[in-house]
Amino acid sequence: MSIERFPEGHSPSPSSSPETLCAGGGPRGRDGDPLVFPIVQSTSFARDGLDSRAEFAYSRVGNPTVTALERTLGELEEAPPAVAFATGLAAETALLLAVLRTGDHVVCGRAVYGGTTRLLQRLLAGLGIETSFVDATDATAIESALCARTRLVFLETPANPTLVLSDIAAAARDARRAGALLAVDNTFQTAVLQRPLELGADVSVYSTTKFVEGHSAALGGALVSRDPGLLERLSFVRKSTGAIQTPFNAWLTLQGLRTLPLRLRRQSESAAYVARQLAVRPEVARVHYPTLLTGAQAELARRQHRGAHGAVLSFELRGGAAAARALPTRVRLCRLAEHVGSVETLLTHSASMTHADVPPDERRQAGVSDGLLRLSVGLEDPEEILRDLVQALPASVGEEAPCAATR
Repeated sequence: MSIERFPEGHSPSPSSSPETLCAGGGPRGRDGDPLVFPIVQSTSFARDGLDSRAEFAYSRVGNPTVTALERTLGELEEAPPAVAFATGLAAETALLLAVLRTGDHVVCGRAVYGGTTRLLQRLLAGLGIETSFVDATDATAIESALCARTRLVFLETPANPTLVLSDIAAAARDARRAGALLAVDNTFQTAVLQRPLELGADVSVYSTTKFVEGHSAALGGALVSRDPGLLERLSFVRKSTGAIQTPFNAWLTLQGLRTLPLRLRRQSESAAYVARQLAVRPEVARVHYPTLLTGAQAELARRQHRGAHGAVLSFELRGGAAAARALPTRVRLCRLAEHVGSVETLLTHSASMTHADVPPDERRQAGVSDGLLRLSVGLEDPEEILRDLVQALPASVGEEAPCAATR
């Protein structure tokens, strides 16, 4: 089965917008082919003979539907086809296995997804791989942590869940001088709002489960790079570990990808509005969102992001942990879930959900307080999202006791 992305005479300009690339929904067909790329739900593919050089043989190694998604994800960053995985953590695991050996060293941002921290601390450490967790908002902290054994710098920007930013270009220069690779988890922004490879990163890391698929329906992950040798190594690790994405999930992700630019820009507008309104509420101690940043962080947001700042914000309540646990029980529109990036608005208590496996002292160092709630803003009316949060806020600081009855 041929899956040429653009037949001769139909190729878009290399500068095609994300809207144009995503709207295609996968490879363009020829005369009489379906507009929606099909699900090739087959484990195996027939061969003409032992010397056959067919593109596909076994779906653990490659599958037409998965490859269609990989080519589109690559095109979004002007790169070769991505390598798609069953989950975002499967993608991260493959990256670490592909580039690290016993005795190697990793520099990782302190504010990252808790699953990344768990992977490095509880699994990779047992294989003799050391990790230094640093304040990645400070480029000098990254540079100072590099050593002769460093093989990988891993950043997440904006960080989960504090939304702090790291300077990708500066980190790329420092990593390159040290002989290390730079990987950037770009799940929150996607290639629509941030292009790590253009800024010097070697790998863009995605949980496509989140914004790329966008409908809470399909798990997935992907790694995008412009280095053919690294892509070949990543594909080999995936083949060896059996971590490829399923055809059906790849098909669902292709469908979600078609509306990604529209969804993400609308959700970004709504998130900026909700963040601005929450920031003036007396029950709220602090709101984390790029439009509220100042100084060097604000300048970095303007320079690094492509016109918008994403759909995720977080806020800390003055009532602390008790308030943060109480608020999700009072909301009516927002849903409590360990997830971001979907069409519905989702609340997460990071300390007890996404970062529960991170030791409390390390969580606090990363800025994840017990009173922090993460909000992934969906496609609902932003005024209704805000009203839902506001009506839930009084319980977060303790309602005033009623006046004593007069006699």
